[in-house]
Amino acid sequence: MTPVPFRQFVLKVHSRCNLACDYCYVYEMADQSWRDQPLRMSEATADRTVQRIAEHVEAHRLPSVAVILHGGEPLLAGTAFLAGLVRRMRDTVPGRVDVSMQTNGVLLTEAGLEALVGLGVRIGVSLDGDAGATARHRSFADGRSSHPHVERALRLLAREEFKDAFDGLLCTVDVEQPPLRTYRALLAYAPPAIDFLLPHGTWSHPPPRRGIGSKGTPYADWLLAVFEQWYDRPETWVRLFGELVQSALGGTPAVEGLGLRPSTVAVVDTDGAIKQLDSLSAAYPGAADLGLNVVDDAFDVALTHPLTRLRQGGLESLSATCRSCAVVRTCGGGLFTHRYDSATGFANPSVYCADLLRLVTAVQARVSADLARPGR
Repeated sequence: MTPVPFRQFVLKVHSRCNLACDYCYVYEMADQSWRDQPLRMSEATADRTVQRIAEHVEAHRLPSVAVILHGGEPLLAGTAFLAGLVRRMRDTVPGRVDVSMQTNGVLLTEAGLEALVGLGVRIGVSLDGDAGATARHRSFADGRSSHPHVERALRLLAREEFKDAFDGLLCTVDVEQPPLRTYRALLAYAPPAIDFLLPHGTWSHPPPRRGIGSKGTPYADWLLAVFEQWYDRPETWVRLFGELVQSALGGTPAVEGLGLRPSTVAVVDTDGAIKQLDSLSAAYPGAADLGLNVVDDAFDVALTHPLTRLRQGGLESLSATCRSCAVVRTCGGGLFTHRYDSATGFANPSVYCADLLRLVTAVQARVSADLARPGR
């Protein structure tokens, strides 16, 4: 198998967070290596990371790459540091660099937005619904809800001079919260897109299963309740649903965790370590580690790592159960992290297998029925 170049680089510019979200895969799950990481990526590490990205782009003649400023909470690194990093990328990388930042929004300010938006940085904000839903999980260490602070940030992003930089909302599904109330709360901020994220879990540490609908597929039931409203009246782009509909029409899903396209994501930690998906912190200590660092290693070295090859292996890298499944080309076995079991490694279906099967087949059935209607 020929390795596929990395096209998305997640830069962990700060290793700490100003919130204490109880489901966070970085701080609350198996891998606690964040405790040994530098607080902020140094200028030298940032420079070397930019050089390595430029080297990779040039070597593979890539017309463009995506860079995501991440954490922890990336705004803890300071606007000046982030702006300087973006400028260096624009000046050094021989291709288009699409830069975005995923933030909890607490530290967003008018001055910070002016600096980042002026550099073409798009801003994604994490929010789990209304005030009650957000207070359940996304709080400060002293128990105060982050919702008022995030709402203030979203009002800032709604202003005319900033709204084009708003990348959308990221919502972690809580099946104990009413799905349509959650969806409407997100729509109230007029996001250009919404991403629904399944809470990270594995077969060794399964996600919560209490929630609406049948006991077997609470996450599918929750998502399908939102899908039906979205499908009848799509007020914004919901990435998960859009990809599933496109797949039902014969397309190929293009997001991590769906479909059989090879993963092209690389992560750089604050100490310069090159890693796999950061969500692998939910699996076991060191699951994302490759033993590589931007100081000594090119990204091409990471492409040859067995874990990278496994994540780029398509159908052949999946379990026998997945390979024989009717929806495998849409589901793709689910997110790599969610396949982990301490006894069998990643050679398993997703811990969300039943939910994914129900979700995919329900969307396919709805699209097929719609296409069969006269005049459609």
